[in-house]
Amino acid sequence: MVHASSYRNMERFVDKYLRGHYANADTPVVLDVGSQDLNGSYRALFEDLEHVNWDYIGLDVCSGKNVDVVVDNIYHWAKIKSGSCDVVISGQTLEHVEFFWLTMEEVARVLKEGGLCCIIVPSAGPRHAYEGGKDCWRFLPDGLVAVAKYAKLEVMESSIGWESIKSYEDDQWKDSILVCRKPVAGVV
Repeated sequence: MVHASSYRNMERFVDKYLRGHYANADTPVVLDVGSQDLNGSYRALFEDLEHVNWDYIGLDVCSGKNVDVVVDNIYHWAKIKSGSCDVVISGQTLEHVEFFWLTMEEVARVLKEGGLCCIIVPSAGPRHAYEGGKDCWRFLPDGLVAVAKYAKLEVMESSIGWESIKSYEDDQWKDSILVCRKPVAGVV
């Protein structure tokens, strides 16, 4: 589910880390994990990003609007090849995943070397679950750094939206944001 602050945080990631960096790329691939559009999606952020033709793939555990690939197991995405994604994004999903660190291993697996990942999750807010699902976690920046380290991803940024989202209507979520990169083999 994409609330206003989450969308703005993803927009900031796109502006800071992607704008201008893929201008010469042949159809870079962005994978959106937990992409089902229940009240919005991030797809529009990639539709005309400086005339780059992004291959936006929505992945979820059930079919629906904005879902291109349905996986049976959130911990193993057999339909997505290793090293096939330039960017992996996920917003308001990992708090619903019981063993989120295993999902982060899949993020690392499907990223290309040097590929970027942006995870947005709530640090606060009421319990919420869609159609009998689970609501397992709230995240702080240190926890996001720990899961990136577990998945062997390099942390570029980890922050929390306590101050930056005071003006948003849905500031109850106080999003935590993780931006990380898959290391390039042999580069220290």
